[in-house]
Amino acid sequence: MRIPIFDDLRDAGSRILEQAGDLAGGLLESDVRLGVTGLRRAGKTVFVTTLVENLLKAGRLPFLDVVSSGRLQGARLRPQPDPDVPRFDYEGHLAALTGPDPHWPEPTRGIGQLRLSLRYRPGSTLKRTVQPVTTLNLDIVDYPGEWLLDLPLLRQSFAEWSGLTLTLAARPPRDALSSSWRGWLATIDPAAPAEEEVARRGAALYTDYLHACRRADTLLSLIQPGRFVEPGDLKDAPLLTFCPLPGSQRGRGSLWQLMEERYEAYKTSVVRRFFSDHFARLDRQIVLIDVLGALNAGPAGMADMKRALEMSLEPFRHGSAGWLDWLFGTRIDRVLFAATKADHIASHQHTSLRVLLDRLVGDARGAIRYEGAAVETMAIAALKCTESVVTEHEGRQLRCVRGVPVGRDRPTILFPGEIPDNADAFPDGQERPYNFLPFRPPADLARDGRGLPHIRVDQALQFLLGDYLE
Repeated sequence: MRIPIFDDLRDAGSRILEQAGDLAGGLLESDVRLGVTGLRRAGKTVFVTTLVENLLKAGRLPFLDVVSSGRLQGARLRPQPDPDVPRFDYEGHLAALTGPDPHWPEPTRGIGQLRLSLRYRPGSTLKRTVQPVTTLNLDIVDYPGEWLLDLPLLRQSFAEWSGLTLTLAARPPRDALSSSWRGWLATIDPAAPAEEEVARRGAALYTDYLHACRRADTLLSLIQPGRFVEPGDLKDAPLLTFCPLPGSQRGRGSLWQLMEERYEAYKTSVVRRFFSDHFARLDRQIVLIDVLGALNAGPAGMADMKRALEMSLEPFRHGSAGWLDWLFGTRIDRVLFAATKADHIASHQHTSLRVLLDRLVGDARGAIRYEGAAVETMAIAALKCTESVVTEHEGRQLRCVRGVPVGRDRPTILFPGEIPDNADAFPDGQERPYNFLPFRPPADLARDGRGLPHIRVDQALQFLLGDYLE
């Protein structure tokens, strides 16, 4: 004989247990937002593609603990949480790399996002007792490096920014690139009444100068404002119609006042909005840098990259001295600076590449560590295109790389040269002593189904996400 009250109690108990299980599952399911950006030609599109492909396949991640310990059960692409952000075209970029005619994918021009859900068994006995399997939702936010370099504008007045920009533009190699714009500046009076056509002419010449910096063989990295070269839907908008001006004339109705107002509008509507909507929500960040390209560019390119790296570190200052904290309440607590294209040099040179990057960011990194954020440097290759080989030349052994250089159709053995271990290692009288060549993606990249070959992407993931996957 069944007693209804006991049935009701049993059903209520089942519901409570089910709700408790759902609550425990919710507590153990976590989200992490990883920002991926890079200075010019650093290969962030390929990095994100490799990261996603290898997490989906889990075949080439021996230094990611959740994989090496056998705790990762699988990964799956899921709908991204922000429907108003363009989706990162992982499938299209993977097809470009692994198709019949492998080629480098087109770089992304704006922000992109992708969500990857990782199911894994916790390493902690306590966590496994509550729930044997849990999920980490990894939201990857990919954005141009110029947007990161815009952040210091938030604490600079128009006069301060103008002075710094004009000083930099007058120095080699930027002086030649900016000559038309600076020549125009010499013909106008910033205190004169504002005229729209004058403002548009100045902005156009300044934008041409920024594009010239971007195309320069000297690999100039410091480009501000970022939306001048990647305007997106802001093309021809008045808030992109300004440029730095000499002096400090703030007369009512003057050209100076018009430019200053548009500069402040850019900060409010573009810079502040991007960092409040996206950057301030990041948990971890990786910044990719083409250090080898800067070495090819010579001392000027290396010095410009050093300035850009120092500026890119400013957003990650935490603690009482962190000016970004009170602006947006940032929570980024781990930052990785990665020198890319490590496969373009012999493997024994990877340490020297990392040491060189470490010295480029060393001073600012120390301050950030003091204020609470973990900052590391690493030499990686998002896609391994070469093999290290040893050859004999004139009676001595050389460590070289073998791959297919861009513009050629067959494997070639090259001696790429030695990497200096400091930022000033350019021989006297030799402006460009280095010539590190780019390589094509290898054929049959996806033939074994284990993911894309790389160098230290798994170690980068361990630093950035390892604690979330414990």
